[in-house]
Amino acid sequence: MRSHLLNDLTAEHYRRSVTEGVERVAAKLATTDRPFTGVTVDDLAPRIEGIDLDAPLHDTTAALDELEDVYLRDAVYFHHPRYLAHLNCPVVIPAVLGEAVLSAVNSSLDTWDQSAGGTLIERRIIDWTAARVGLGPAADGVFTSGGSQSNLHALLLAREEAKTDDLARLRIFTSEAGHFSVTKSAKLLGLGPEAVVTIPVDHDKRMQTVALARALQRCRADGLVPMAVVATAGTTDFGSIDPLPEIAELAAQYGTWMHVDAAYGCGLLVSPTRRGLLTGIERADSVTVDYHKSFFQPVSSSAVLVRDGSTLRHATYHADYLNPRRTAAERIPNQVDKSLQTTRRFDALKLWLTLRVMGADGVGRLFDEVCDLAREGFRLLAADPRFDVVVEPALSTLVFRYVPAAVTDPAGIDRANLYARKALFASGDAVVAGTKVADRHYLKFTLLNPETTAGDIAAVLDLIAGHAEQYLGESLDRAC
Repeated sequence: MRSHLLNDLTAEHYRRSVTEGVERVAAKLATTDRPFTGVTVDDLAPRIEGIDLDAPLHDTTAALDELEDVYLRDAVYFHHPRYLAHLNCPVVIPAVLGEAVLSAVNSSLDTWDQSAGGTLIERRIIDWTAARVGLGPAADGVFTSGGSQSNLHALLLAREEAKTDDLARLRIFTSEAGHFSVTKSAKLLGLGPEAVVTIPVDHDKRMQTVALARALQRCRADGLVPMAVVATAGTTDFGSIDPLPEIAELAAQYGTWMHVDAAYGCGLLVSPTRRGLLTGIERADSVTVDYHKSFFQPVSSSAVLVRDGSTLRHATYHADYLNPRRTAAERIPNQVDKSLQTTRRFDALKLWLTLRVMGADGVGRLFDEVCDLAREGFRLLAADPRFDVVVEPALSTLVFRYVPAAVTDPAGIDRANLYARKALFASGDAVVAGTKVADRHYLKFTLLNPETTAGDIAAVLDLIAGHAEQYLGESLDRAC
């Protein structure tokens, strides 16, 4: 079995195996004509459950043949222009190259003696991103598994900086369109359900700063501690960007930690035309960025950034076998001193190679393309009497629903939209997401593929309308 260990003796075996796998994936990408096959759980589960994991195939080709049957054939392919659902982007080739390199070398980014140059490359990427945000010379940060962990990390720092032992007094303020991980983080941090104060949004789904000011004032009047304000630069449902300058002013007035969840909107940091949408983010105490959303990086690739690097000490623990205190005195750069994780992948390499091959402007132009496409999609929806679109996009998300002229029952319209989404997914012709607005069911396009066209959007809208009309016609037949 030593023949399967990657080392100097098996380098050729490694080359052949990986090449065969790459060729399979390349062939699949070249021939995939829709984002999904429509396979169901009931169809796929027996195939996977029927595989005896205690009976190895002892052959790479056979294993890849099997993988074709249980995964590659029926995977959801984000690179297809009619995948329009969640915040999943197609990935750029330099980043995939980085993924191959980091997996094979397998550096662990917790300590210097496990990663060496990897530590310095991650630190350089963090410094580069913090400079793009404008956080100042004392800024720092660390890579994380994703936006949820980044938000948790930031709120942990905010909790410690609030300097109170009475956790029941702490309050976190976020908009009603903010990410669910804020509430989840509060629970993980030992805060009660009342700790998260939800602030209403305006017509454009941005936090109402007048309501935030009142909530902060009431918090202080009640003898509570405003632990953090979480602003969102790119909400998951609407792509809306909260009024960051006004929120920064209020946070400063009340001495409150300001966190900006820019997991989605971080692509604006490299946009040649839209960087101004993030004005005010430079005043944040912490920022979440998800490169695997709008920098076209493979999952996972995320980071939390802080204005004052010394606040990262709240996540520092020393272990004699890993990062003893003497290493800090010796100025040995151990990233575990900043992270909630210990063993951690060298995800920064993917963005490093992307920047070295494509450049930041190249990435930014791709993100600009999908934002431009969203505006074109909004115009299509606004002009189409079959659909109701919620808000003009700030980024690349469109929330809408099919509204038939002959049906006035809101519940019936809900059911038609739910059916259309499920039927479209089952067909595999396109994949769209769904959400609720004012307790009504809506559909959602999250446009992150520069290869998607206005023609694709129009075609998918026709498919949605067709499925919804089919459902309503069948419902009418049943009622008769």
